[in-house]
Amino acid sequence: MAAPQNNQRIAGLFRSIADLLAAQRANPYRVRAYRRGADSLLALEEDVADIATRKALEEIDGIGKDLSEKIEEFLKTGTIQTLETLKTPLPEEVRAWVTLPGLSESLVAYLFGRLNITTIDDLEQLVRSHMLRTLPGFSGSEAELLDAIDTLRRRSSH
Repeated sequence: MAAPQNNQRIAGLFRSIADLLAAQRANPYRVRAYRRGADSLLALEEDVADIATRKALEEIDGIGKDLSEKIEEFLKTGTIQTLETLKTPLPEEVRAWVTLPGLSESLVAYLFGRLNITTIDDLEQLVRSHMLRTLPGFSGSEAELLDAIDTLRRRSSH
């Protein structure tokens, strides 16, 4: 028997949040909590809305205070703000960095979202500090990346 509709929809949202958090290299325990919460909702035969009405969400295995608040939010508003925030697209100039040597989409999202690297100057400073090489996912050479940053700067100033 399939899980009730609300359970399936919220589980799907929790999985999306987990995937976006994983792409941003968020705390792995947080990622796992969303995935575990999704699995728990799908395993339920009772509609999560009925459980929420009884104020018993935290009795569900894998659903703690944070996830129960997200479920309540969805039941009231039809959305989960955390997911909307995570889905906020990168600014155009930042998204262009994925073409630079050694940078991947997930690394650029991490630099922007978690380290607040928002300009090409910030990126250059990070590379010159040799901190970028300490991040998992950086696969290039700092010299090549600095050359590419310089080229990108020259192109955008014309």
